[in-house]
Amino acid sequence: MTIKPGTRPVNPCFSSGPCAKRPGWTLEALGAAPLGRSHRAKPGKARLQAAIDLSRDVLQVPADYRIGIVPASDTGAVEMAMWSLLGARGVDMVAWESFGEGWVTDALKQLKLKDARVLKAPYGQIVDLGGIDFNNDVVFTWNGTTSGVRVPDGGFIPANRAGLTICDATSAAFAQMLDWDKLDVVTFSWQKVMGGEAAHGMLILSPRAVERLESYAPAWPLPKIFRLTLGGKLIEGIFKGETINTPSMLCVEDYIDALTWGKSIGGLPALMARADANAKALADWVERTSWIDHLATDPSTRSNTSVCLKVVAPEITSRPADAQAAFAKALADMLDKEGVAFDIGGYRDAPPGLRVWCGATVERADVEALTHWLDWAYASAAAALPKAA
Repeated sequence: MTIKPGTRPVNPCFSSGPCAKRPGWTLEALGAAPLGRSHRAKPGKARLQAAIDLSRDVLQVPADYRIGIVPASDTGAVEMAMWSLLGARGVDMVAWESFGEGWVTDALKQLKLKDARVLKAPYGQIVDLGGIDFNNDVVFTWNGTTSGVRVPDGGFIPANRAGLTICDATSAAFAQMLDWDKLDVVTFSWQKVMGGEAAHGMLILSPRAVERLESYAPAWPLPKIFRLTLGGKLIEGIFKGETINTPSMLCVEDYIDALTWGKSIGGLPALMARADANAKALADWVERTSWIDHLATDPSTRSNTSVCLKVVAPEITSRPADAQAAFAKALADMLDKEGVAFDIGGYRDAPPGLRVWCGATVERADVEALTHWLDWAYASAAAALPKAA
């Protein structure tokens, strides 16, 4: 197909973070933000508490789990947990994509943990989940944003585990069912599935995690923004909207708006269903298209949010690796120039390919429209290639 499709996505934002805003979003939705006020004043604290309460409601977080707003996005939340909790016992670091690899680096090279075991899998695959030792603490990503590989569910985590489970859920929250009784620390950031603005992270702690915080002091010094306890007791204010540093109340309001929208359409089941429908629309196209395939090899571990794709056409895969990477980049650039798909190139550390966000704020009709443009871009780019040597 070299003739441009007649239907364009209404919203061309398919980036995997920051992600598309909810349908119908406008700046006017942020009119209630208490700008120019201290976040410690009553209006600011009320909005921060509202963000926490709505998060609990929509995500179905148990009542005895603490929810806090912390600095530095999901990265800050994960590192706050690692610096504060690890070292009390051995740890299994589990990685199958770029962000998981980052947490491995933190554990081995920054914290220099001696009793650390690393389980890795290449992009597109997942580790043997049955090989994880839950007598240790375990750090893992629920959904690999840069590989499109997720855990199928929480069944691999034993209920009677001795260690803590620290779960980076930033591209899974609001799109996949998190098994809360299997998770002791959960982190995510606003700019993923709900399309909020960046720079803020969420830290959710189980009672077991709180018990560890109050009974264990790590051997290393903790920066102020990582400190969760004072005098051996949890700083409860963090989990009541009293943030460690100054938050953007505009970003808070934007997150509240996204949560309110999510609740209005039916809450978590509806958000998950939207992501599943979007991912299915893309998967149906992949199934009937010979030149493309999923990077995730096992359908049971394929993400419904950050869907990663690879070009498999022999006329492309027979070329040198740098030529394959250039071809994938050309596809993304063509669609960006046409204004039909922004930021869908594969992650910089991942194998060359495309990555299409299918989270709940994306409309299925836009995904379906995009597939026709993907076909057009491939036909156009392939026709322009010099013949392989």
